[in-house]
Amino acid sequence: MSDPIRYAAAACQTDLSNPSNRGEMRPNTRRMLEMIDAAIAGSRPFLPVRFVVFPEFAHAAPIYVTVADLRRHLTVPIPNEHTELLREKAREHDIYIQSGSMLEEDGDWPDVVFNTTCLIGPSGILTRYRKVNPWIPYEVHASPHDLPGYSDPLFPVADTPIGRVGAAICYDWLFPEAIRQLAANGAEVLVRVSAYMDPWGATAPMDWWTVVNRCRALENTAYVVAANQGANLRAYPPYSWPGGSEIVDFDGRQLAVATPGPGERIVVAPIDITALRHERRVRKAHSTLAQLRTEAYDVYRTHRYPPRAMSAPLSYERNAELIEEAKSADIPEAPEAVRTS
Repeated sequence: MSDPIRYAAAACQTDLSNPSNRGEMRPNTRRMLEMIDAAIAGSRPFLPVRFVVFPEFAHAAPIYVTVADLRRHLTVPIPNEHTELLREKAREHDIYIQSGSMLEEDGDWPDVVFNTTCLIGPSGILTRYRKVNPWIPYEVHASPHDLPGYSDPLFPVADTPIGRVGAAICYDWLFPEAIRQLAANGAEVLVRVSAYMDPWGATAPMDWWTVVNRCRALENTAYVVAANQGANLRAYPPYSWPGGSEIVDFDGRQLAVATPGPGERIVVAPIDITALRHERRVRKAHSTLAQLRTEAYDVYRTHRYPPRAMSAPLSYERNAELIEEAKSADIPEAPEAVRTS
């Protein structure tokens, strides 16, 4: 019988300044390395931390509103100096790290910007996830889904000694299909890398952050490790940032929750992959992946977004135009049996 896979995960909530250029990204990465050391040290007498997760835009936020300015000042290729420093830290502690997202440039796609997070282990980058559902119309990052000829996996999952890990970024999580696809690809630990703002935050009556994290965990029988921005309003206008980073088990229980509000936090909770695999194997009820009637859902048989081929560069105005076009698209009529007068 193999040894149980049980360890602690740490969701590291950041409160950092927004870099205006690539050089200013380095202090943010150095602070992230310090937070990793703190998470490891704090858990050393207990269940050791093997997995550390950071929020969206921990390395750099999209403070420029055009693709051209983002590429001029802030985008970086992957791998880069920041992923290398995280790899060295992963090797030092024998851990796995979900990087905060960074604004990625790729020579194969010279006219776009990706919002990207990497799963990094002692051997280097294991997966690179590019946000499939940018928060439009504001975000001008490209979805890899929208690029003709894009062939890399949209929802990669890494099989690691700490379980099968898949990540998605912030607004992705309001699309249950995205997280369901990660689970269908084998993910046991679902990672939410987020910059989720008020009023859709961590406190009632609009506690979308908590509701969505718990729902995605229970509907996919998977752990959720969710790191959110803790930036203060002065550092990251025009929104305030509720934090509330948390870890949720596969039944939707909150195992650890950061006090809502801005500021740095590290919350730690146990991840028991052996227990999760047992539950997935023996459950009859609430086994949603096994009971998924894929052919029942006509909504997935027709194309919805984008309503036509994307053109670069993206902008707020272009995004808004495409959203309105998608809203006005014909919706199939209901079958005769359920049509009402």
